[in-house]
This record gives sequence, structure tokens and C-alpha cells, in this order.
Amino acid sequence: MTAPSNNITLSKNIGLFVSCLIDLTRPSVGFAVARLLEDEGCTVTVPPQSCCGQPAYNNGNRAEAADIAIAAIRAFEDTDQVIVPSASCAGMIRHHYPALLEGRAEWQQKAKDLAARTSEFSDYLWALRREGRAKASPALRFHRIGYHESCSARREMQVKGAAALLSDIEGAELIDLPGNEECCGFGGLFSVKFDEISNAMAETKTRKIIAADIDVVTGVDLGCLMNLAGKLKREGSNIPVYHLAELLANDPSTPSI
Repeated sequence: MTAPSNNITLSKNIGLFVSCLIDLTRPSVGFAVARLLEDEGCTVTVPPQSCCGQPAYNNGNRAEAADIAIAAIRAFEDTDQVIVPSASCAGMIRHHYPALLEGRAEWQQKAKDLAARTSEFSDYLWALRREGRAKASPALRFHRIGYHESCSARREMQVKGAAALLSDIEGAELIDLPGNEECCGFGGLFSVKFDEISNAMAETKTRKIIAADIDVVTGVDLGCLMNLAGKLKREGSNIPVYHLAELLANDPSTPSI
């Protein structure tokens, strides 16, 4: 398995960008990420923070998104690496902050610096493993694992670490879910503005997941996973859904999403 090609510079001084969705609805993901990184000798801090700015940005409010970006830049200026357990939030920081602050020279340069120091969680953990610093994943209580590749992970961040980490789990079989290149229908504000279309897209995904005969669904974007978990339950499926960090942390007391 090749290493992720996302220009990652390894450091043990980690700032964790939790994401507001994880903080407010699924804090177990943040704790799992911190524990996994600390197990590899990293020092993990969680500076005071808020949203990455995506809701405002996607709604066309660039001024508010720019203010949020500046707040994030200030919060993480003393960390060598910023790790984000959300491909969509990582994508916002890496690809959109510099453009948002165009024309504000000092802040745009700081945005570029932050972008260069920001990595999606699974890519960073896999990069650590490639350097021999990280431990192999232990065997899990799940065998057939379905990985949902979110749009942000696939197209914006081009995440490779998640599949590599899952393939490295002892006794596990990584199942290639049919239609993995298709959106689950969440898309943040899209699921609110176009709820009927979003629901139809989620149904297409969950039918394929159920037919795949898997033991668990995982991924790196909590919004997508919550969307799929809710639809699976409404379809009468008992397939559990976990964020990748929770799956790797392998704590049996953590309930499914």
C-alpha cells in the first residue's frame, strides 16, 4: 500500500480541530482521535475553537466565513500540525481559507501556512505508520468492513489513508461498496434545502450497503455517516455505523451512530 501523497510533514505537536458536528453530536470521535495519536507519542492539544466556516461559505456568506477562518488561524498558530477527523472540514481549511482571505495579505499568508499544516486524520495516522512510529491496528469485532468514501474525502482531499488503515487490520476484509463514487445526499445545507432529493440519494446508497452483506459501515465524515445511519435504521437495518477513529480505537462500549 502506497503512502498518502498529501505533502504531510510529521510532527508530535498536534492541534486537534474537532469540528462542530463532532463536538456537539459525537464527541466520542474526538476522544478516539486524541487517544490514537497519543498512543503514537504525539502531544495533542485542543485549542478553543468553533466551526470551520463551511455553513456560511456554502450559503454564500463569504464575509462571515472569512471571520471564522481568521479565528481558526489564531487558535492554531502555535501547533506544528493541525489534524482534522473530517475530510470536509480539512478541505475547507486547506483549499478555501487562502482564497477567502485574498486581498488581506497578512491573513492570506497565515491561511496558506495553516493550510500547509493541516491534514485529514486517517492520512496523518497512515503517514505515521509508514514512518514506523504507529502501531498496527488490532483485530476488531467486525470482519467485513464497508468504507463509505465521502465526496470531500474522494474529490477534495483525495484521502488514501482510510482505506490503507482498514486494509491493515488483522482478520478484516475491506469491502468495496457499490456506487462508492456517488454522493450519500448529505452535503450539509443540501440535505436541508433539497430534502426529498437528499433522501432519495441516501436510499440508493443504503440499499447497496444492505445488499453488500457487511458487518459495519465506516468513513471519515461524520455528517455522511449520520445521514447513512439514520436512513439504514429507517430501512430496518441493524448494520452499525462508526467513524473510522472510533472503529480503530475499538472500544466495545461506544454505541453505533
